Amino acid sequence: MKACYRWCGLAAVLVLLAGCSGDDTGAEPTAGLEEAESVEQAPAPEPAPEEPAVEPFAEPVAIDFAATLTGDRRLMVAGESNLPEGARLQIVVERELSGVRWQQRTVLANGRFEAGPLGPGSGMPDGGYTITVNLPEASVQPLEVRRRIGEQGEHLSGPLVGTSRHGLGQVASTSRRFLVGSEPRRTDDRVEVLGVE
Repeated sequence: MKACYRWCGLAAVLVLLAGCSGDDTGAEPTAGLEEAESVEQAPAPEPAPEEPAVEPFAEPVAIDFAATLTGDRRLMVAGESNLPEGARLQIVVERELSGVRWQQRTVLANGRFEAGPLGPGSGMPDGGYTITVNLPEASVQPLEVRRRIGEQGEHLSGPLVGTSRHGLGQVASTSRRFLVGSEPRRTDDRVEVLGVE
């Protein structure tokens, strides 16, 4: 049994000495390096193509629109804007008396937009209405539009531009009041009267 312990102890010492052997220059053994050098290295991945530079939207935002009342007394809204092509707009019609709203999304194409018919199926009751055209936050705009107006709408400028209610950057908005009815009403406000066409 003692002989077994001696042989195990001797084997352990030999293993330790073999592990510590080497030349005194501190150089690493070169065995196996030739193999590693002969293996072909994989080509470096090609860099992703850079996105083309896009000119920021530099002019003041302009949105102009008009509303018409159709034969079934519903509103059609059409207009034009200098915003980038493909911008998403939201049209909101609000009845002043009750606060009831109708809204529709549309897209700017060739500088023009159109929405409608808006209103109840039974037709718009006589009264005052506010029509608003909004350019929502950049986060809901297509990539091409975001590149022009900025990720936070920072390239938007002009009197129609303001800060989003939700703190998501700058937005643009314009509103106009309309009166719907068969008889024009007397008012001191700047308001357009719509009659059935």
